[in-house]
Amino acid sequence: MPTPARVLRRAAALFACAATLTACGLIPGTDGNSRPDVERSTLRIGVLPVVDVAPLRLAFNNKLFEKAGLQVQLVPLNNEAEGIKQLDTTLDITWATHVTLFRSYAEGTQLQLQGEAYQAGVNTMALVTLDPNYSSPGKLANPRIAVPSTGDVGALTTKAVLKTAGVEKQRIRPVEMPFEQMVTAMEARQVDAAWMTEPYITQAQSGSGARVLTDTAVGPTKDFPMSGYASSKKFADGNPRTLALFRQVLRDAQEAASNDKLSVQNALTGYMDVDQRTAALVSVGTFPLSLNPVRLQRVADMMDTEEVLPERLDVGGLLPPGTTN
Repeated sequence: MPTPARVLRRAAALFACAATLTACGLIPGTDGNSRPDVERSTLRIGVLPVVDVAPLRLAFNNKLFEKAGLQVQLVPLNNEAEGIKQLDTTLDITWATHVTLFRSYAEGTQLQLQGEAYQAGVNTMALVTLDPNYSSPGKLANPRIAVPSTGDVGALTTKAVLKTAGVEKQRIRPVEMPFEQMVTAMEARQVDAAWMTEPYITQAQSGSGARVLTDTAVGPTKDFPMSGYASSKKFADGNPRTLALFRQVLRDAQEAASNDKLSVQNALTGYMDVDQRTAALVSVGTFPLSLNPVRLQRVADMMDTEEVLPERLDVGGLLPPGTTN
């Protein structure tokens, strides 16, 4: 296995390559020798400590934005709703799950998507259990499932996967709690299983002997689009060239991370509560290179089917001009 130092050198080389591409005419408004013609050169981006934002953090650490002519500030958030609420005041862009963004949009918040962050892969989100008798997803008729929120991607994908296993969604009993409390709740038999993402899956397995009851990125939720970055529509209308520049640098960062997932695993120790050994075991999904309306519509349609939205949402209304093909 490569040493951490070797991983860092390899990641730096990949991100240096991405930065070179950025400087060589791929950024809108540049000729390769001058700074881009943008409305503003600073961006404040809200982030949470999740695997999804690893490429963004690596781009920040490797000065990709700075080399492209953008001064970026990463602002830690307590939750997704906080980030959306702070748009146009203390934030210009925020990270959130697509489920949260689409629900906010349906409730009247004028948003524009600026990039996809993450797409689920094998065991990047899963139902985890400590109950030896809970041997298959359809084993319990009325399972108590810990989820971070009853209205987010965890509850949505849990219902979809358990429905496939023959469990009626009306019989699923979701219990809201933070990821950090889920193992304790399972040990106390307060819940039968927990919906988790990485690195909590790996931590529960290695620290408590938990096992994966079922991957929740299978069947109807295989390769599920998890999260993205959004600005307000007002900010997008006033700063189209700045955001086009952001999307290009983000694309380079996503591509570099996709080519070296070891760099992603290594980066987790810098902003999440994981050690190097745990980080090396974390399953990593896909980092999309562009906004894909067909892929994103899949999330909105599932939300509509599960009655999370008041009516069907056309994601085309959330996309920047020129990104709907």
